[in-house]
Amino acid sequence: MATYGAAAYRSREGLSTRPGASSDEIQLRIDPMHGDLDDEITGLRSQVHRLRNVAQEIGTEAKFQNDFLNQLQMTLIKAQAGVKNNVRRLNKSIIQNGANNVVHVVLFALFCFFLVYLWSKMSRK
Repeated sequence: MATYGAAAYRSREGLSTRPGASSDEIQLRIDPMHGDLDDEITGLRSQVHRLRNVAQEIGTEAKFQNDFLNQLQMTLIKAQAGVKNNVRRLNKSIIQNGANNVVHVVLFALFCFFLVYLWSKMSRK
């Protein structure tokens, strides 16, 4: 933390700071002449509580999203492994059975497209 030196810093009337025993400490002296400081301290305390609650909510949300991303990553890894396994099996099946199955599927798809084309031409008339 910064060193505050020997001079006192004045923030408002009745408040002054001076260096503490170590450079990380600041001692605050409050002049009892100004009674409205209690209200300001109470206001500051409530703001600190709200900020702490917001920080805790942000931390909770960040943890939830991190857990969700970890789950999503695991799901994607499993899906990728499944797809890779299925592609390997499909390639093995094509090699063992020859390319006849693929040719039949392509011919069936072309036949279906041809039927849809003819049906669309006839329905326009």
